[in-house]
Amino acid sequence: MLYTIIKALHIIFMVSYFAGIFYLVRIFVYYKDTDEFSEEKKKILREQYTFMARRLWNIITVPAGVIMAVCGLVMICITPALLKMPWFHLKLTFLIGLAIYHYWCWKKVLHLKALNGNTLETANIKLRQANEIATFILFLVVFTVILKSMAIEYWWQLISGFFVLVFLIMMTVKLVNKNKKKK
Repeated sequence: MLYTIIKALHIIFMVSYFAGIFYLVRIFVYYKDTDEFSEEKKKILREQYTFMARRLWNIITVPAGVIMAVCGLVMICITPALLKMPWFHLKLTFLIGLAIYHYWCWKKVLHLKALNGNTLETANIKLRQANEIATFILFLVVFTVILKSMAIEYWWQLISGFFVLVFLIMMTVKLVNKNKKKK
C-alpha cells in the first residue's frame, strides 16, 4: 500500500514538474518574441516574463522536481529489485537527460535575470525547439515505464517511432515559426 501511495505522489509531482518545465521554456520564447515590440512594451513584458520565470522555477518547478525525485528514491528503497531491471536502467538514462535539460533551464532562468531586460541572444527557433526536449524525454520515460521489458525487447521499433515523433514535432515547430514570420 505504501509503495502505491508513493507511486501516486511520484506521478502527481512528475506532472507538476513537467508542467513547470513546459511553461518555463515557453516563457523564454515569449521573452524572445518581444524583440520586435516598442521599447516601452518590450521593457514591461521582459520584466514580467523574467519575474514569471523566476517564480515558476522557484515555487513550482524545483519543489515539484524535488518531491518527484524523493518519491522515486523512496520507491527504490522500498523495492530495490528495480535497480536490477534493464528497463529501469533505461529510465534512469533518460532521467540523466532530464537532469541536463533541468540544468539548462536553470541557467536560462539565471541568464534572463542577469539580462536585466536586454535582448536574449538565443534564436527564437532554437528556443521553440528546446521547448520540445521535455516532451521527448516525457515520451521516452512514460513508454519505458509502461512497456517495461517490452521497451528493451522492441527497442528498435520504439527508437524508430521516437525519431518519427521528433521529426514531426520539429517540422511542426519550423512550420509554425515560418508562418509566424510571414504575418
